[in-house]
Amino acid sequence: MAEHRWTVAGAVVEGDDGLLLVCNRRRNGSLDWSTPGGVIDATDASVLDGLTREVEEETGLLVGGWEGPLYEVVAVAVDLGWEMRCEVHRAVEFAGTLRVDDPDGIVIDAGFFTPTDVDQRLAECFRWVREPLIEYLAH
Repeated sequence: MAEHRWTVAGAVVEGDDGLLLVCNRRRNGSLDWSTPGGVIDATDASVLDGLTREVEEETGLLVGGWEGPLYEVVAVAVDLGWEMRCEVHRAVEFAGTLRVDDPDGIVIDAGFFTPTDVDQRLAECFRWVREPLIEYLAH
């Protein structure tokens, strides 16, 4: 049984130039790209409130409405004693100027990418992030 459980949310934000991805610097120094999002804090009133906060912190964009969840993922690391549940939602409206100023220091770059570029950028991210997102985008 998992000792540590938490909820994470991810955002599918699509603009005229493609899908919004952020570049994350992990604790071990490695880099990977994913959709914006993060851990939902106990102080967040809801998953969507937490997701809105995370997107604004990581990208400077303020989401005004959500659709979903589009899909959910549960990742379990039995040997490490944790379970993570992730909800992924689609932004139906957003405003602001893209900027990276993550208070957690994890997100170091961001941009909107075409489908070909999305495939290339997601090659190094966690399988539980990449596979359901690619499947969703294919439909």
